[in-house]
Amino acid sequence: MTEPRERTGKRGPLAASPTEEGPPSRVLSLFTPSGRPTLGNLLGALLPSARLLPTADCVFGISDLHALTSEHDPARLRERSLELAGLAIAAGIDPARCVLFLQSNVPAHAELSYLLESTAHYGEMQRMIQFREKSERQSAVRLSLLTYPALMAADILLYQATDVPVGADQAQHVELTRDLAARFNRRYGPVFTLPRAVHPPMAARVMDLSDPGAKMSKSVDSPGTIFLLDPVDVVRRKIMRAVTDSGTSVAYDSEAKPGVSNLLAILSATTGTPVAELSPGSYGALKKETADAVIALLEPLQRHYATLSADPATLETVLRTGAERARERAASTVTAAKEAMGLLAA
Repeated sequence: MTEPRERTGKRGPLAASPTEEGPPSRVLSLFTPSGRPTLGNLLGALLPSARLLPTADCVFGISDLHALTSEHDPARLRERSLELAGLAIAAGIDPARCVLFLQSNVPAHAELSYLLESTAHYGEMQRMIQFREKSERQSAVRLSLLTYPALMAADILLYQATDVPVGADQAQHVELTRDLAARFNRRYGPVFTLPRAVHPPMAARVMDLSDPGAKMSKSVDSPGTIFLLDPVDVVRRKIMRAVTDSGTSVAYDSEAKPGVSNLLAILSATTGTPVAELSPGSYGALKKETADAVIALLEPLQRHYATLSADPATLETVLRTGAERARERAASTVTAAKEAMGLLAA
C-alpha cells in the first residue's frame, strides 16, 4: 500500500508522512477508563506518551465511549474518567503542551465512527481478535463491542494522526484503521492520512506479579496487580510476594523465567537501566530493588495527583478547554468526510 502525499483541496488537507526536514509527527493516543490504572498503564502508555511532548504534536484523550462496550456503572465511569485524566497529568502529560480531552465531549468521534462503519465490512469487524476474546467471556455481547474498532479508527483519523503508540494487542486495530482510510480515500477521494503503529519499548507489557503468564490488568483485582494509587506499603508487599521461578539465577528469559523476567523488565523501565546492566545478586535483592524503584516512581506521582484531585473543578476546566481545542481540530476532517460521501452540508 502506498502512502498518499500531502494534498489540499476543497475536501481538506491530507497530511504527508513526517520526514526529518518536514513537520513533526502527530501522535494520537487514547486511554480507556475501564478500571483502575496500573503500573503497566504507567510504564506502557502514560510515561511513553509524556516523553513524546517535546518532539511531536500530541493529541491525547480519555476514551470514555470505549468503556461503554461492556457492563459499567455510570457514576464509577465518571469517577474513573476524572481519575485517569488526573493521573495522566501527574505522569507528565502537560495539557499546556498537548491536546487532552474527554472523547465523549467531542461529538465528531461518534459522527465519524458511523461514516467508517459505513465503509467497513461485517466480516473484518468479526475477525478482530479482541472482539472474539471478549465476546467469549460475555453472556450478552453489546453491538458496540463489535463496532468499536470503527470508533477507534475515527479517533485516529479525525486528527490526521501519523503515529499511534500501541501494544501488540492493539496493532490489529491500527491495521484496520489503515485499511478503512485507504478504502475511503479510493472510493470517495483523499481525506485521511494513513497512520502507522508505533510499538513501545520493553516493559510496555507488564505482567501480573502473581501470575506472570497474564498481563497486569486494570479491570481484574488480582493480588499481583499494582494500582497507581496503592499505598506504598501495599506496593512493597505485592512486589516482595511476587512469583519467581525455580532455580536461583537472576537472568532475563521470558520463556524459562517469566517471573524473574517480569521483575527485571519493571526494574529496567522504572530506573532507565538496560536489563543487561542490572545485576541483583538474588531473587530477594531483585524484589527489594524493584520495590524501591517502583515506589520512588509512584510517590511523586501520587503527591501530584492528590493536589489535582483536591480541586476537581479545575481538572474539569482543563478537560473542557482540551475538548474545545479537539473539536476545532476535528471539524475540518469530519466535514471533509461527509462532503466526500455525498452528504449535504448543514
